[in-house]
Amino acid sequence: MKLDLVNLSARHLTAKPGAKAALHAMTLSVRNGEQVAIIGPSGAGKTTLLNAMACALRPSAGTLAIDGQAPWTLSAGALRALRGALFLAPQVPPLPPRQRVVTAVLAGRLPHQGLWASVRSLFYPTDIALAERALARFGLADKLFERVDRLSGGERQRVALARLVASQAQLFLVDEPLSALDPTRGEQAMQALTALAHERQATLVTSLHHVELALQHFPRIVGLRDGQIAFDLPTSQVTPDVLRSLYAQHLHELTGPAPTSPLESPDVAAPVVMHCR
Repeated sequence: MKLDLVNLSARHLTAKPGAKAALHAMTLSVRNGEQVAIIGPSGAGKTTLLNAMACALRPSAGTLAIDGQAPWTLSAGALRALRGALFLAPQVPPLPPRQRVVTAVLAGRLPHQGLWASVRSLFYPTDIALAERALARFGLADKLFERVDRLSGGERQRVALARLVASQAQLFLVDEPLSALDPTRGEQAMQALTALAHERQATLVTSLHHVELALQHFPRIVGLRDGQIAFDLPTSQVTPDVLRSLYAQHLHELTGPAPTSPLESPDVAAPVVMHCR
C-alpha cells in the first residue's frame, strides 16, 4: 500500500482541544512494499505520525492518501474496509489480561470475519495452527495456550507482532516494537518483521528507538524532530554527524553507531527504554 502525506499537521491522540500540533506541515511519501524506519528523540512526533497513517487520528490540516484514497472523505463502511487492510501495532499492546495467547493472536483476523465468526473465535479458536505458526516466528510457540497476564512485557510485545502475522494486512505500522526486548530478542523480532513484510510484499513503517537496528535492517531512514522531518535519506547517507544533529540535546537517547568525541562520555550511547511520542 502506498502512503502520501501532504502538508499534514496533527495533534497527539491525548492532546486537549487547542493544544499545539505534534506534527507540523509534514510531506512524506512511502511507496508500495517499501520498508521505512522512523527515528528521533522523545516528543518528535513518531507515535502521532503512525496513528495518522493508520487513520486512527484525523489530521488538523493537510491531507493523507492511502493507495490514492483520502480516508476522511470515505463513507463509514469504506473507511472500515481501508482500516482492515492495515495493521497498527502500538508500543503497549492492548491485550486483555485474562485472554489466552491463541485468541489474542487470532484477533488479527477479526477485520476480515463476519460478526458470528468473530464472536465464536473468542471462545473456540478455529485456526490454532495459524496462531502457532505466527508465534513461532517470534519464538513463542510454547506460549500458545498461556494467559496473557502470565507473560512478560517482552512476550506481550512479541504476541502483538504475531497478531500482525495472523492478519491479512498489506500495510504494517509498528510503534517501538523492541522497547521491552533484550538485544537478542530484538534482533530476532526485527528479522522476522522485515522478512514477513518482504514475503507479503507489504509496506512497513516502524518507529524505532534502537538506531543501530534501524540502520541495520531498513534501507530508508526518516528522522523526526519537533514534529517535522529533519531528514529523509537512504541508510548509507545517515552518518554519525546526521544522527548527532537529530539527537542534539537528547544524546542520551541515541543508541548505536555515532562515535563519541573526546569531550563526551562513552556512556551516552547506552540504550535507554523510552515511551516515545
